[in-house]
Amino acid sequence: MDKIKLITDGSCDLSDEVLNKFNINVVPLGVSFGEEHYTAGVDIDNKTFYAKMKDSAELPKTFCPSPESFSKEYQGEEEKIIVIALSSKLSGTYNSAALAKDLYLSEHKEKDIRVIDSQTGSIGAGLLLIKASKMISEGKDIDEIVSKLENLKEKVCFYGTLETLENAVKGGRINPLAGKIIGALNFKAIVQIKDGVVKPVDKARGESNSIKKVANHITSSIEDTKDKMLCLMHANCPEKAQKLLSIIEKTHKFEEIYISEVGPVMGTYTSEGAVLGAVL
Repeated sequence: MDKIKLITDGSCDLSDEVLNKFNINVVPLGVSFGEEHYTAGVDIDNKTFYAKMKDSAELPKTFCPSPESFSKEYQGEEEKIIVIALSSKLSGTYNSAALAKDLYLSEHKEKDIRVIDSQTGSIGAGLLLIKASKMISEGKDIDEIVSKLENLKEKVCFYGTLETLENAVKGGRINPLAGKIIGALNFKAIVQIKDGVVKPVDKARGESNSIKKVANHITSSIEDTKDKMLCLMHANCPEKAQKLLSIIEKTHKFEEIYISEVGPVMGTYTSEGAVLGAVL
């Protein structure tokens, strides 16, 4: 059986427990508050990040890993490597990983490195990673795994509700006009991540209604839950993730359920108070 190394970037937002369980290696992204620069998950934790963002007058800036960061992860005894990166429409991370691949292979021709644009982010990519890890454990070859992942990434169901669209608009992740309309009406935005971008697809008044709408979008988008995984994320609001789970579980039961917290990179754009759900 081929030894295949699985790599992603720090936007996947899977917990350390899940990363370790599925042998997923992470190249972290960075976040900065003015002149203060941090490596997400290394020298700034989620609690500190959300506290600093609340006190900051300006939106934090995020930056993708350098090609050198990926090249370091390409080292090791594994001859075959799969990288699942944050959507190229949301970040330069995919391009950084691909450039690192070209540079690394020019000197290490024995390696086989595949870089996949997940066309999603956060837990959407996280679910693809778990699927990839399971296929590696089953002994599938790299061609079959990559082909399956390219097919699966089109099937990720990913919705969420944001307390505000202000951060996403300022960060260039959502159309400013859509953000202004929803914000002016004092609605909470319901967003979908699909085809590599974040799109407002609905709106709701109040926390309870917004969570119900996310649950409805998720459950109405899937035909059955056989062999499917559900992953829920929250931006420093675990009680909202539990509310979303309780609504979804009234009608749908999943093979596996994961709950984790939105980290500094995605949290910069979702803002505190967001809750997200993805199914694959």
